[in-house]
Amino acid sequence: MMKALAALAGLALVLPSPIIAEAEAATAAAAKTTAKKRKKAVKAAPAPVAMPSLGVPAQRVLSWVGETGDNAGLPFIVIDKPNAMILAFDASGKPVGHGPVLIGRALGDDATPGVGSKSLAEIGPAEKTTPAGRYLAKFGLAAGNNKVLWVDYATSVAIHTIPTGNPKESRTRRMLSPGIDDNRITFGCINVPKALYNGKIAPMFGKKGGYVYILPDTKPLEDAFPPLHARPLNSAQAAVPMKSSSR
Repeated sequence: MMKALAALAGLALVLPSPIIAEAEAATAAAAKTTAKKRKKAVKAAPAPVAMPSLGVPAQRVLSWVGETGDNAGLPFIVIDKPNAMILAFDASGKPVGHGPVLIGRALGDDATPGVGSKSLAEIGPAEKTTPAGRYLAKFGLAAGNNKVLWVDYATSVAIHTIPTGNPKESRTRRMLSPGIDDNRITFGCINVPKALYNGKIAPMFGKKGGYVYILPDTKPLEDAFPPLHARPLNSAQAAVPMKSSSR
């Protein structure tokens, strides 16, 4: 009997107690949870966005915005009209996407006075311009109760995806074509890729809005962005070749 009790006592010393077993199980579960969180965080981290080669005007505007904080802690967009391209950045200035755009049919950097009060049928060919400059853009409703990112409400210039109005304009084909000559088709609004608009622009601009910087077609860059008068073009920037006319 004594031998049996001694054997049982020895076995008790070998086998873990319920409390120890529960503690070990909890530790293992916590380690597993931590490992899953780390793995999920690695998967969730977005890959850095590679930006295309930029011309001197785009570089100068981005340098000015980045060095002075002109975007006031808000997300911002650069519309490079001469290259029919959009560049999107978050509030910290990190690039989040880019792509082709469709812009106003007519060359020009100023909106015709009163164009915002006209119907589309009343807008003449020369009035279909996308004005250049710096704008504080916010979401709002347009005709047909459609939500758009208003760049300049007074002149009815907004950023949105390709409308479904007139299939004869072939806007999707124009946006996806390798050249940029056919990207001038709108009444002045800026059509952008749906994935970029819905996936990046809408979430970033949805609360407080953000800034839109539209590069000019013909007027000097400094006229569109007066602060650049105090930031003259240097020789290093002048040596950078302009982006080619094809994407």
